[in-house]
Amino acid sequence: MKNEVEQSYEYCRRVARSRAKNFYYSFLLLSKPQRKAMCAIYAFMRYCDDLSDEPGASRAAVDRWREELEAALAGRSSGHPVWPAFQHTVRRFVIPHEYLREMIAGIASDLEPRRLENFDQLYRYCYQVASVVGLTIIHIFGFDTRTALPLAEKCGVAFQLTNILRDIREDAERDRIYLPSDDLKRFEVSEEDLRSGRRTPEFLRLMQFEAGRARDYYDQSMPLLELVHPRSRPSLWALITIYSRLLDRIRATNYDVFTRRVRLSSLEKLWILVQALFSQRRGHLSSRAAATR
Repeated sequence: MKNEVEQSYEYCRRVARSRAKNFYYSFLLLSKPQRKAMCAIYAFMRYCDDLSDEPGASRAAVDRWREELEAALAGRSSGHPVWPAFQHTVRRFVIPHEYLREMIAGIASDLEPRRLENFDQLYRYCYQVASVVGLTIIHIFGFDTRTALPLAEKCGVAFQLTNILRDIREDAERDRIYLPSDDLKRFEVSEEDLRSGRRTPEFLRLMQFEAGRARDYYDQSMPLLELVHPRSRPSLWALITIYSRLLDRIRATNYDVFTRRVRLSSLEKLWILVQALFSQRRGHLSSRAAATR
């Protein structure tokens, strides 16, 4: 009979397999202990996100989850099935606790209508909901120099900016406008344009600017690939490539993010995994080969 920790890891694996549309593919390239750890962190993050996105989301629920996190970090458990695997992962990979607290702070900020005045505020939001994820998982990937930390932060910003561009209309309908007011004014795009899905020339210029900003963060973060432990590089390469190609797909549709959700197919993601494994075996896996445009 499986012990409590193994049962918890199995629960986390099921959550990741059913919900992690992009992340789960990259998990498959890791060693078994790393893969289990990634599933545990993902299940924790998924529950965090659901607390702000699901119907009936409330600050009281987020506050309860924050209290449960603190109890888990102190070695206690509330009974939620994620906690035993989560606690084991945090201890095993020495994950700094502040990253996990920042995740909850980020989702708590989504409980209220969102308006961001400038890119500094947007960067702070991206840090809380995405960069801290990158900073967490590189502890699972393994790294030997602190130079990796700011690169993981930038990688998370690139991922979140991509998500924001993909989900503009859906977010606007929830009264969440993540593109900075400064940028909307500069390109003469209104919030109503976003809610109504109007692909005006001004909107297209705004999207071109924001996509260029996201691409710049991908480019800045590329050296991270050579700083994580070699065994983990195919997984990181696959993850970066999936998100980078999602940004490319958004561009290729001429920023038509209103009529359908832009995505990569399962077949495309599996092909990226094959490329990652093949490149590693030939010794060609490097930052120069990652995330081709």
